[in-house]
Amino acid sequence: MRPLLYVGIGGGLGSILRYLLQVFAGRHIPIAFPVGTFLVNFSGCLLIGICYSLASRYAGFSPEWRLFLITGICGGFTTFSTYSYDGLMLLKQGSYVYFFLYVIGSVVLGLLATFAGIAIFK
Repeated sequence: MRPLLYVGIGGGLGSILRYLLQVFAGRHIPIAFPVGTFLVNFSGCLLIGICYSLASRYAGFSPEWRLFLITGICGGFTTFSTYSYDGLMLLKQGSYVYFFLYVIGSVVLGLLATFAGIAIFK
């Protein structure tokens, strides 16, 4: 039961943080490109790389902390479903350049951010 609690609390916090960042980005960067989701997924990739690196480096990084931070917060914070939806909306709007920049940029920069997060604490 405890693992579910760690994941649930972390996931709830991650989802709230995602919502706040998306609202903030939407208000301050009003363009057709889905900046909020892009920033959420990019920063989430960086964060999961940092958490992974810390978890593999420090013995004190317990399985409970891994569940809370990596599965819970990072899992609740990042969102593949919104990424897919935003991509579909760009296609429906005929924003093909934004679509390709968003899809390719999210994957490539997300992977680079994860590697960067790991490298920070190596």
